[in-house]
Amino acid sequence: CLATLIIMLVGDTYTLINYVSFINYLCYGVTIIGLIVLRWRKPKIFRPIKVNLLIPITYLAFWAFLLVFSLYSEPIVCGVGLIIILTGVPVFFLGVYWRNKPKCVNRLIESLTCWGQKLCFVVYPQCGSAEEE
Repeated sequence: CLATLIIMLVGDTYTLINYVSFINYLCYGVTIIGLIVLRWRKPKIFRPIKVNLLIPITYLAFWAFLLVFSLYSEPIVCGVGLIIILTGVPVFFLGVYWRNKPKCVNRLIESLTCWGQKLCFVVYPQCGSAEEE
C-alpha cells in the first residue's frame, strides 16, 4: 500500500495501471496453477463447479505467452510490479507466520486493525471491551 501511494505521487497513472495489470495477470495465473495442482493432488474433494482441465491448461498457455511478452516488452515495469508484490512478504512473516508474538505486538496489530475498520467503514469495529458499548 505504501509503495502504491509513493508511485501515485511520483509516477503517472499509465505506469501505475501497467504495474497493477502485470500484478493482476500474475496472480490470475498462479490461481489457475493452484486449481490444477489441487485437481491433481486432491481429486476427490467437493467442488461446486468442475470444468474440463483443458480449459485451465489452455488459459495457462495464453497466460504464459502474455506474461513472457510483457516481461520482454516492458521489463522495468514488470520488475517494479514484482517488487510491489514482494513488499508483502515481510508483512506476511510479521503478521501471519510469526506465531509467538509479544503481547505488545498483538495489541498494536489489533489497534491498527480497529483503526482501519473505522477509517474504511468495512466492518463494525470489534475493538475494546464489551463494557464500553
